[in-house]
Amino acid sequence: MSEQLQALQASLHQAREESSPQQILDLIPYSSFIGAEAKLENDAVLYWLDRRASNIGNPSLPAIHGGVIGGFLELSAAIEILYTLDVDLIPKVVDFSLDYLRPGRYKTIYASCTVLRQGKKLVNVTATAWQDNPDSPIATARCHFLIAK
Repeated sequence: MSEQLQALQASLHQAREESSPQQILDLIPYSSFIGAEAKLENDAVLYWLDRRASNIGNPSLPAIHGGVIGGFLELSAAIEILYTLDVDLIPKVVDFSLDYLRPGRYKTIYASCTVLRQGKKLVNVTATAWQDNPDSPIATARCHFLIAK
């Protein structure tokens, strides 16, 4: 086993032991690029993306770029797998379907994820993003990840 893989597995184990999904996010450079954060809240992981001028896609509204929202949901779903399941390899996206429901205004975006099904090789996760009210999502995603070599 390579040293990089051993370091990753040790970091994942430590994050789970310390109940810190943020430690896993910190391993992925894209998360700091867009400003993604995570914490444990009521035994579930809450993800959020604070407002950041570099994430604006439509300056006339202003609204967060749809690609940033999609990337944030994909990232959140992958972290959900790494944090909640006994997986020691980075999940690979097999399929990702995204529904934009409302504009993502220039304010904090929150997300939650649910692992719907875990098989030996594939995991199905849903991710929902909202701003003011979890009952009024701005986007939802359905993701399939490969978790085996």
